[in-house]
Amino acid sequence: MQSHIPRRQFLKNAAAAVLAVPAIGPFATQASAASIADASRLRVGLCAYSYRDLLTKGEMTLEAFFAKAFDLRVDAVDMTVYYLKSTDPAYLAGVRHLAYKLALPFSGTACGSNILNGDDAKRKTTQQEIKDWVDVADRLGTSHLRIFVGRLRNGETMQQGIAATVETMKIACDYSAKKGIMIGIEPHPVISEHADVCLEIMHGVDSPYAGVNIDITHFIPTPTMDAYAQIEAVLPYATGTVHVRERFDDKTLIDMDRMWKLFAKTNYRGYMSVEYEPDWNLKEPAITGVPKLVARTRELCKQYSAT
Repeated sequence: MQSHIPRRQFLKNAAAAVLAVPAIGPFATQASAASIADASRLRVGLCAYSYRDLLTKGEMTLEAFFAKAFDLRVDAVDMTVYYLKSTDPAYLAGVRHLAYKLALPFSGTACGSNILNGDDAKRKTTQQEIKDWVDVADRLGTSHLRIFVGRLRNGETMQQGIAATVETMKIACDYSAKKGIMIGIEPHPVISEHADVCLEIMHGVDSPYAGVNIDITHFIPTPTMDAYAQIEAVLPYATGTVHVRERFDDKTLIDMDRMWKLFAKTNYRGYMSVEYEPDWNLKEPAITGVPKLVARTRELCKQYSAT
């Protein structure tokens, strides 16, 4: 006889079981389950989007991007789907195999689907589009898909937009849960660039497969919460992929130490994935700019990671 266990309870039980397993064998340590539970685990990732100019112009192939990621010794790559030549299963299998041969796991994949853009028919189409990208993520062997919330229609209220987003996210997460894939909304113009909106969406969806794919640059400061405070507010819902740049959207420099302390304080475990922007770094090209940001990210991850 089989008993049904809700997904949320299963995940809680699984986490508890992992922490309850004692360290054994030659690699045993004195770390207790409690100390493991309170440990941050920060790893260096690299988004294909960092080389978007070269990839878009055909001056860099996807294979060359993987080789560059290997040379930079990152821990994982974030496969921005804009640069895939195809979504044919055979092609995706080849991409997955190449990444495996280079010992480069996928920290996630990112598509450009916008939940709210368009009329009702377009939004219905987007629901299927997201499911299709979930299938792509599954074939690549990654457990995370980034999407956007998008913009409100003329005359649409914030609450109507949030309700429509929650509806689509519920549908997406019910589908992605069957494949063990998490859906992450990115803080991004226009409505999801506020922490309170992201939190309301997460509370409405109420799924362990829904989260916030934090981009540390996009939250808009308010009179009561600066960008750092807004990031801290959504950290309990952070997915295992964070997008990293050195400047906020208004081009002011980010206090990287302060930012990493936030993630360490909340015991975040995941990838800090470099998403380089030449336009925000005095037009320095990705070829020289990406290695610098990867190196800085590696230093910070090493400094603030407990494991």
